[in-house]
Amino acid sequence: MAQHATTLPEQQTRAASHLRNVGDLERGLSLIGGGALVLYGLRRSLGNLVLILGGGALIYRGLTGYCATYQALGVNTAHHDTGHGVALRSTITVNKPTSEVYQFWRHLENLPRFIQHLESVASTDGKRSHWVAKAPLLAPIEWDADIVNERENALLSWRSLPGSDVDHAGTVRFRELPNGRGTEVRVRLEYAPPGGMVGVAVANLFKTLTEQQLKEDLRRFKQIIETGETPTTADYAKVSQGVSR
Repeated sequence: MAQHATTLPEQQTRAASHLRNVGDLERGLSLIGGGALVLYGLRRSLGNLVLILGGGALIYRGLTGYCATYQALGVNTAHHDTGHGVALRSTITVNKPTSEVYQFWRHLENLPRFIQHLESVASTDGKRSHWVAKAPLLAPIEWDADIVNERENALLSWRSLPGSDVDHAGTVRFRELPNGRGTEVRVRLEYAPPGGMVGVAVANLFKTLTEQQLKEDLRRFKQIIETGETPTTADYAKVSQGVSR
């Protein structure tokens, strides 16, 4: 029996299926726009070959969910569809009572003191807060979040409001260690990059969100809460290298 020969378009489609980086909404719009361009181009002379090729590219983008331009820019607008994004975890132990550590985190305004990608966090009422992240553009990235779960001295969770440009969630767990050895702090931060052109604009910000960066942020937090001082650049370099003051 003769084996089925895989054509080039089929190979491209299979390859692209593993590199899906276009959200469902954009895929649908690409199919509609691509089909319209192809039909318009076919009604014209061969001089409109560019329209036909452009329409074909949009149709391919819609069918496969893959965009070479997005890949080059490091953008993936399919994040909202798949639930994927940036998920960071890290743990640190601080030599302070659990109640004091919890209260420090509960005042969300403290977070930009040690989380480097945050510009500011402002509480607007007991549960809601407004967040501003540093961005590689003139305009900052902003969103609102609600505290969705809290158990005093044990757990604090927050999540961005539905419809925010950035999907963000954070959970911090606090555990008192025996024999007065301080408090274990376990942090999980999640970010899903926004879609469309907004995603292109903030792609560089999300590239900086790594677990290594979170570890450095928590070492900065440790120094702040244990000494009551915000470390200088030189101090922070020592902390990052595990050198005590």
